[in-house]
Amino acid sequence: MTKLKKAVVLITGASGGFGQQLTRQLLEADSRLILTDINEDILRQRVAAIQTEVKTGEVLACLTSDLSDMQGCENLYHQVKALDTPVDILINNAGVAVFGRMDEIPSEKWEYLMQLNLLTPMRLSALFGAEMIARQQGHIVNISSLAGWTAIAGLSHYSASKFGLRGFSEGLFHEVKNYNVKVTAVYPFFSRTPILQAERFGTLAKDFQGVPEHLITDPSDVMRATIQGIIQNKLHVFPDATANRLHLLKRYFPPLVDWINNRLSRR
Repeated sequence: MTKLKKAVVLITGASGGFGQQLTRQLLEADSRLILTDINEDILRQRVAAIQTEVKTGEVLACLTSDLSDMQGCENLYHQVKALDTPVDILINNAGVAVFGRMDEIPSEKWEYLMQLNLLTPMRLSALFGAEMIARQQGHIVNISSLAGWTAIAGLSHYSASKFGLRGFSEGLFHEVKNYNVKVTAVYPFFSRTPILQAERFGTLAKDFQGVPEHLITDPSDVMRATIQGIIQNKLHVFPDATANRLHLLKRYFPPLVDWINNRLSRR
């Protein structure tokens, strides 16, 4: 089991919907947090609001870094190293989405998405994972998506990044398991976070009516299940009922998932 009490946890994308819940719930678990996001002012405001309600745990630092390229990842790594506190758990949570037909989304938009959603977790896992291997202790958590198992029209780029993150997580698991380093990949369905307001482009954006409200999950519940998966050292975590069901359907009844995707695409 992975222990959270007094564990040093680095969370990327800490001011987002999942990031705020991870911050809150890990403070409640008495963890020691290093938080990062692209806007330090917003990050500090949201952390301060959480700390008015949660008095346990400790925030060691709030750091600013644009993680969409290698320089930003290395900058974060050196900022964390300067704290002289080894990271026990790395949670690669930062991510973005865009919606639209693949040829109608500006290339700079989907290339930024691929950098942040896929290459950033790979880069940070290499930087911090090397230290975990040397210490023979650590845990790397990648927040993927159910879109890493099945793709719908309009989310080709997003799904590509999340499929890639799933494959990377599986391979990483086998590479580091002999060094007592754990790996967890998380596959939530659509949750009530800012990613639902992702930029939309072109033909598909005109017709898409959104995800059915009754299917959208509560991020606090999703992150609670995620944290339990981390504690239990699970490789794959499906933190809500819809994600779990659709993943099983994709594995055993793929034509049914295609039918569901068609229904969603027409909304």
